[in-house]
Amino acid sequence: MGSSMAGHLLDAGHDLTVFNRTKAKTTDLVQRGAVYAETVAQLASSCTVIFTMIGTPQDVEEVYLGSDGILNHAAPGTRAVDMTTSSPELAERLYREGKEKSIQVLDAPVSGGDSGAREGILSIMVGGEKKTFDELSPLFDLMGKNIVHQGKAGNGQRTKMANQIAAAAGMLGVCESLAYAENSGLDPQTVLKSIESGAAGSWALTHLGSRILKEDYEPGFFVRHFIKDLRIALESAEKASTPLPGLKLVLQRYEELAARGRELDGTQALYALYREKE
Repeated sequence: MGSSMAGHLLDAGHDLTVFNRTKAKTTDLVQRGAVYAETVAQLASSCTVIFTMIGTPQDVEEVYLGSDGILNHAAPGTRAVDMTTSSPELAERLYREGKEKSIQVLDAPVSGGDSGAREGILSIMVGGEKKTFDELSPLFDLMGKNIVHQGKAGNGQRTKMANQIAAAAGMLGVCESLAYAENSGLDPQTVLKSIESGAAGSWALTHLGSRILKEDYEPGFFVRHFIKDLRIALESAEKASTPLPGLKLVLQRYEELAARGRELDGTQALYALYREKE
C-alpha cells in the first residue's frame, strides 16, 4: 500500500525520498525518479513532510523515537504523518514529543486495502492539529477520496479501530450468511445476487462474497495484519471500559484461522473455517 501511495505523490510532480527496511521494495519508485535514503535518519533530515506506513506499533515507536528515528533527526517545522494502523496512545505520545521539538505529527490510518491505495481512493482518518491537516490536505487528496479530520491526536487511530470493529463483524456476518446458504442447499451465487443490494448489503459482501465462493483467498489485507488491528482495538476498548463481546469472538476466530496456517491469506479466508472440519 505504501508504495502505491508514494507513487501518487511522485506522479503529481513532488520530489520524493523513500526508505524501506527491504530496499528492493523501493526499486520501482527509484526507477521512476525517487531518491533512496539509506537510513530513517537520512530521510528525516532531508524532508520537510514525511509519511510513514510500517507494520506494528512497536515498529512505529522505533521509527519515530529510536536513536535513528524521525523525531531525533527531523528539523523543526517538519510535518510527519503516520499512516500505520497503530495504538491511539502511541499517536498521542508522538504528537506530544514531536511538538516539544516543533515537529507536527498527525496520525492518519487508512481503509481501502491494496486496491484503494493503487486507485488513490482510500478513506483517510486524521488526528492532530487542524492547521497541519489543512496544510497537508492537497497531499492527502492524491491518496484518498474520503479524508476526514477527526479531531485531536489519537483520534485518527480511534476512528480506524471503529472501522476495523465494523469490518470484523461484517466479515463474520458474510461468512455465516454464505455458510447457511450453502448448507441449506441454496445456490450461494444466486443468494448473493439477492442480498448484496438489500438491507444486508456491505462492502465485504459486494467485493469479497464472490471471491469467498470461489475459495479465492488471495490477500487484499493479510489475516495477520487484521489480527494485529483487532488486538489494538480490543485493548483500546478495554481502556475505555467498553465491553465488546462481538469483537472478542471475531478475534478468536481469526486467531484460530492463523493457527491453521492462513495468516498470509486475505481476511475473506475466514470462510475456510466454515468449510473445514472443526
